Amino acid sequence: MDNSKKQELIKKVNKVIDSIRPYLISDGGDVTVVDITDDMTVKVKLTGACQGCPFSMMTLKSGIEQTVKEKIPEVKEVIAVD
Repeated sequence: MDNSKKQELIKKVNKVIDSIRPYLISDGGDVTVVDITDDMTVKVKLTGACQGCPFSMMTLKSGIEQTVKEKIPEVKEVIAVD
């Protein structure tokens, strides 16, 4: 994937995440897009209360990933990185 396409996709993912960010912030957490791989895996970093929370994987998969994949079907998965 060329850099301009990647940057455009990161913008789209950030826009989707911005729509759910208030819910994360209300619980003291947040998420940052780190990278998107060539196989369309979005790498994110959970921050604040989300980092180390026992429910963070549920939030990641059922909240963030589901919403991103619904709005941007070409995304294969969303994973957390340190």
